[in-house]
Amino acid sequence: MVMTTPGRRAAAGAVTTLSLVVALSILAAPLAADAQPTGKVYRIGLLLSGSAATPAPAVEAFREGLRELGWVEGQNIVIDYRFAESRFDRLPDLAAELVRLKVDVIAAGPTPPAVAAKNATGTIPIVMLGAAEPVELGLIASLARPGGNVTGLSWSVNLEIIGKGLQLLKETVPKIRLVAILWNPANPAHAIAIRDVKRAARSLGVQLQLLEARGPNEFDGAFAAMAKQRVEALLVVADTVFLFHRARLADLEAKYRLPSMHGTLQNVEAGGLMSYGPNIVAVWRRAAFFVDKILKGTKPADLPVQQPTKFDLVINLKTARALGLTIPPSLLVRADQIIE
Repeated sequence: MVMTTPGRRAAAGAVTTLSLVVALSILAAPLAADAQPTGKVYRIGLLLSGSAATPAPAVEAFREGLRELGWVEGQNIVIDYRFAESRFDRLPDLAAELVRLKVDVIAAGPTPPAVAAKNATGTIPIVMLGAAEPVELGLIASLARPGGNVTGLSWSVNLEIIGKGLQLLKETVPKIRLVAILWNPANPAHAIAIRDVKRAARSLGVQLQLLEARGPNEFDGAFAAMAKQRVEALLVVADTVFLFHRARLADLEAKYRLPSMHGTLQNVEAGGLMSYGPNIVAVWRRAAFFVDKILKGTKPADLPVQQPTKFDLVINLKTARALGLTIPPSLLVRADQIIE
């Protein structure tokens, strides 16, 4: 039997207590390193090309993503919202406003707002919300090592997604030979998209009619030109203007009886035939991860840009019936969503 004197018991107790403190501090270290900064309310600038109403589900997904990471409006963050209402010419001034407010980070999307934010500041961190071809547009140096003050999420692996949309449209209507491409020259990514869709058209044996539209006032003229050339289908390059005025586009597509391919689900919900592209809501939710890391001290240059890994095919069967089209079963089984 080992006897312990009162002095030895006190010493042993002290050692045990010290060991416990050390162990707890070691366990807590990783948590402390990733904990929220305290004692400050951070400002997030949200720069968007649409309106306060149009991207509501995506904006809410972004806010939910922040809440899940412990960032709550009115408590430890303030979000300054700036919407261009589909007028890209307003973006430079809106970006400058956020810079003057000295926000801690700017979340900007899709491509035109990201470009405007980059042109407005080289120091405030910028998180892209689905910007297309960020390397080619000079927003970042590379996906793995973005450099500078910009990181976030790109729209797709590259704009070959536009070519994939053309391929799916041809699969739906195999006999088409002339396809109209509706694009917005005010969007800096669209010139790159046109290059890629031309490449896809050559491989598919399809001819293209390129038609510009910077706003809804140019829609009627574009569709009249389609009718004159007797195009057989339409591919709409994803853009905030076309999303914001999706009901008008759907009406014209129905009037001219044109099977259409879009880049966003909302255009199909409005009456377009099909869409193929990344899930905008998922992209925006993921953007909260980048904002969180930056507010906790990580530099944008050290956060590799992420790309969507899943692309949704959505088909509107009601529109197909109105056009007298039968969607091939091979496409129906691949569809992520079918609108009846």
